Amino acid sequence: MVNVNREVTDQFYRYKMPKIIAKVEGKGNGIKTVIVNMPEVAKALDRPAMYPTKYFGCELGAQTQFDAKNERYIVNGSHDSSKLQDLLDGFIKRFVLCPECENPETKLAVATKKGTIGQRCIACGHSNQVDLRHKVTTYIIKNPPVEESGSSAATPGKKTKRDKKAGSSTNGDVSPEVGNGDSNNMPPMRSVSGGAVNEEEEDDDWGEDVSEAAVEARRIQELSGAVSSMVVTEDLQKTPSERVNIFYAFIKKRKEQNKVCGIENEKEIVGEAERLDIRDKATVVLAEVLLDAGILSQIKAYRNLFCRVGSIKFLKKLGN
Repeated sequence: MVNVNREVTDQFYRYKMPKIIAKVEGKGNGIKTVIVNMPEVAKALDRPAMYPTKYFGCELGAQTQFDAKNERYIVNGSHDSSKLQDLLDGFIKRFVLCPECENPETKLAVATKKGTIGQRCIACGHSNQVDLRHKVTTYIIKNPPVEESGSSAATPGKKTKRDKKAGSSTNGDVSPEVGNGDSNNMPPMRSVSGGAVNEEEEDDDWGEDVSEAAVEARRIQELSGAVSSMVVTEDLQKTPSERVNIFYAFIKKRKEQNKVCGIENEKEIVGEAERLDIRDKATVVLAEVLLDAGILSQIKAYRNLFCRVGSIKFLKKLGN
């Protein structure tokens, strides 16, 4: 067992999860990695097992397959357990830990029609909207979590009482071996709490202010979220060179606004590179925009940013 938040080194940390166990099967083009204990890991995180599996696929650029009935979660290609464990840390940070208290006791609430993902912390009461820039958020919005007493994370997809009363004709089971984690064959799901938001009860669940000013603020936020989701999709359909140009303009503007240094600014820059899926090319863009004749002093000023992008080797070369 390891700490859910592996940045916490306290051995008495109460939130634990099993280490990922990966088994490589097949040969040649048919090679794939089966995550043997994904249901147990997902249960410890209180998230459907499909979410971290799909997250792995997005991060690795690989197709994923789900067979919830037989508890088989597969990522195409050969991947070792330690690599997947490191990737899982990224999923946990984005979709499990509370940004306020860093406690993993959070619940996701997906508003499918609005295209937003809310997160609420049971421990401290903090609520926020999940950043939609990662590719896996599109999958989560199309396949909201379903709260099921005792094992919602391990066996998602069963009908709720509300679904049964509504006369739903689908059984809610995940189609076995769904290529590329495609959600087209999966029915939309609803939950009373802790899962997909019932549109009629959303205000009650979140305890929202119903004043005119608050309603207008939420309307603007919803429009912003929808626009952001559209921009993410459109940008990813562009060629790599076009996406690099978008990142170039972004960095240039941040430099003009003096919003390059500092932890939050650096995280936003790295997040933009990930959103555009050009992190491997981000170093060249940063160097072109940020470095000039005063390179020696600038290296020191921007060192943390280059390190966050993963360009330590680049910095060493510049230092030499």
